[in-house]
Amino acid sequence: MNTELQAEAAENSLPSSPDLPGFKPTKQDFRHFGCGFLMGVADVVPGVSGGTVALILKVYHRLVNAITEVDISVLTDLFKRDFKAVARKVDLRFTLPLGLGIATGILSLARLMHFLLDEHEARTNAVFCGLILASTLIVSRRVTSWNGKTIAVMLVGVVVAAWFMGLEFMSTPPTGNWYVFLCGTIGICAMILPGVSGAFILRVLGKYEAIIALLKGLPRGEVTFEGFTTIVVFCCGCLVGLLAFSRVLKWLLSKYHDVTIALLCGLMLGSLRKLWPISWPMEGREPVVLLGLFVFATAVVLLIDLWAKTRSKMAD
Repeated sequence: MNTELQAEAAENSLPSSPDLPGFKPTKQDFRHFGCGFLMGVADVVPGVSGGTVALILKVYHRLVNAITEVDISVLTDLFKRDFKAVARKVDLRFTLPLGLGIATGILSLARLMHFLLDEHEARTNAVFCGLILASTLIVSRRVTSWNGKTIAVMLVGVVVAAWFMGLEFMSTPPTGNWYVFLCGTIGICAMILPGVSGAFILRVLGKYEAIIALLKGLPRGEVTFEGFTTIVVFCCGCLVGLLAFSRVLKWLLSKYHDVTIALLCGLMLGSLRKLWPISWPMEGREPVVLLGLFVFATAVVLLIDLWAKTRSKMAD
């Protein structure tokens, strides 16, 4: 167990892989549910990373550890009906309330996000742009040494992403479930990589509005069978991406840390082209309003990051 995970286990007052005999909710279960709820709310907002929220709430490393523990042995234990072994390996006492909280947070905010995009798209996108720019700045600080190589990689990422956003494919993305599955697989990376927004990735891939529209009706049963199938396919994509990407990302960050982070920063910056097209309304006071929202959103994320750093230093 690494240092960060030990600190989080101590913070949560539970061992990292508890048994579940006679499950009885505790104060820490409700805390983990609350952490998950805040992560879920963050995951719905393009530009805000659920991974970053997990870091602030000191549950990130424990979550990643639980995810990377899932392997073929878990399936073997399931077939053997050794549910206690499965619970220990996936840290179920922690991941279950956290997962329920994440789902609750996502469903709670989906209706509001759908309304904002329908009624105030330009202003909502201005906020998203500010959130994403600030998130990119925060992620860039993880590069230990900015040099010619990392700067070049970041610029390549900017150019490639901006070019990709201009393709006709991006204005009319595929509608099949295979593409929904792919979007879930890619979008879930935000759960693993702090600073990267899964909702923003879905927005870039052209599936954010469709998924949000389906999720907003789910709590009230306002979903057709086809829509429910789409949600299931998307969730399956998230599951596959979560299990696969966690290992790939671990390898990339251990072997090519600075280059990987620099490339991600470039891709995020270049992708802003998707959210701030020149067709936005620019009459009267609207440019001032859009700019104000953009600056406000940027400042909010940077202040939250500053608060998190201050809190971490005080804890040390």
